[in-house]
Amino acid sequence: MFREWGFLLGEIWVLLALAGLIGLIAGWIIWGRRSEVHNEVNIDNGEVDRLRGELDNCRKTNSGHSARIAELEADLEACRAESIAPPAAAIMANMDQDFDGDGVVEGKDEGVKPSTLDAPRDGRADDLKRIKGIGPKMEKLCNKLGFWHFDQIAAWSADEVAWVDANLEGFKGRVTRDTWVDQAKLLASGGETEFSKRVDKGNIY
Repeated sequence: MFREWGFLLGEIWVLLALAGLIGLIAGWIIWGRRSEVHNEVNIDNGEVDRLRGELDNCRKTNSGHSARIAELEADLEACRAESIAPPAAAIMANMDQDFDGDGVVEGKDEGVKPSTLDAPRDGRADDLKRIKGIGPKMEKLCNKLGFWHFDQIAAWSADEVAWVDANLEGFKGRVTRDTWVDQAKLLASGGETEFSKRVDKGNIY
C-alpha cells in the first residue's frame, strides 16, 4: 500500500514539474509577444509622427503655392486685358455705340469731352496701370488723349465717361466696364486697391 502511495506521489511531482514547465513556456511566449506588440506600437507612433511632419510641411508648401497661384491669376487677368480680344468682343470694342444713352449713336461725339492736359503736371504722370483695366497699351492711349493723373479720371462725369468710352480705339467701353472712376477716386485720395497693391509689388507688369 505504501509503495502505491509512493508511486502516486512520484507521479504527482512529475505532473507538477511538467505543469510548471508548461507555465514557464506559456509565460515566456505571452510576455515575449507583449514586448513585440509594444515595440510595434512604438514603431507605429514614430511613423505617425513622421507622417504628421510631412503633412505639416505639405500644408506650408501648399500655402505658398496658393499665394503664387493668386498672383499668377492676376498676371493672367492683366495679360488678357492687353491681349487680342476674341472676335465677338473685338467687334464690339470697335463698334460705335450709344454710350451716353441719348438714343443716338454719335461715334466719337458721344457725351462730353473731359478737360485734358498736353503733358503731365510737373512732368510727373501717375502710374495709371495701377487702375485695373489699364495696362501699358491702354496707359499710352490715355496719355495720347490727354489723361495723365488719377484725379483727372476721378472727376469724370457720366457724360465724360461716355466720351472716353467712345474714343478708346480698340477698347471702347472699358471705362465703364472696369469702373475706372471709382478706382481713380480711391487712388487719387492716397488709398489703395487690391489690384494696385499687386502692381506696386511688381507682380503684374
